[in-house]
Amino acid sequence: MDTVEIIKASKIIAISRGNYGSELINAAKALYDGGVRAFEVTFEQGEHPNKTCEAVMQLVNTLPEDCAVGAGTVMNAEQAELAANAGARFAISPNTDESVIRRTKELGLVSIPGAMTPTEIAFAYSCGADIVKVFPAGVLGVEYFKALRAPLKHIPMAAVAGIDASNIKAFQTAGACAFGISSSLFVKEAVASFDSERIRNAALRFYSALDS
Repeated sequence: MDTVEIIKASKIIAISRGNYGSELINAAKALYDGGVRAFEVTFEQGEHPNKTCEAVMQLVNTLPEDCAVGAGTVMNAEQAELAANAGARFAISPNTDESVIRRTKELGLVSIPGAMTPTEIAFAYSCGADIVKVFPAGVLGVEYFKALRAPLKHIPMAAVAGIDASNIKAFQTAGACAFGISSSLFVKEAVASFDSERIRNAALRFYSALDS
C-alpha cells in the first residue's frame, strides 16, 4: 500500500511528542501490536531538530514495512527536507503554509497540513495536500466537522486533537478518514515504565470504539 492507503487503513496516526530512544521504540511496538500502522514524530519548535530526525529514523528502521512513519509540526520547508532525509513518508503541520505543502510534495512525501475554516481547507487542498488535518477537531466538535464535510466531501479530512474513545466513532461517522491521537496512546507513565500492555490496550480501545 502507498502512504495514504496505510494511513486510511490504520485510521489512527499515533503522535509522539518528546519520546525518544528505547522508550519510543517500545511504545511504538506496543501500539503496532494494538493495530496502529501510522506514526508521527513531532518537531519541537525552538529545539534542535536532530532528536526528531533520529527518532524518525529509529522508527523507520524498527517497525515492519506495513507501517508509515512521518514527521509532525512541520513548520517550514527546511523541516520538510530534514524529515524526508530521515526517511519520513509524510509531513503533518498545525497550519496551512503553501510553501511547506509544495516543498513536501516536491520531496515525494504525503502532505497533511492543518486547517480550521472551509477557506483554509479548500486552499490547502488546492496547494496539493493529500489529506487536510482539521485542527483542533475536538474543540470544534463533531457538528462543525459534519458541516465542513457537506460542501467539502471531496477533500479527505483527518480529525486531530481532542479525539478520544468516546467521540472517535462520531467523527468517523461524520466523515473523518483518519485521526491523530497523542497522549491517549503515548501514555506518559506507561511509556516511561515500559508498560507495553497498557499502551497496546489503549490502542485496542480506540479500535474497539471505531468498530462498535
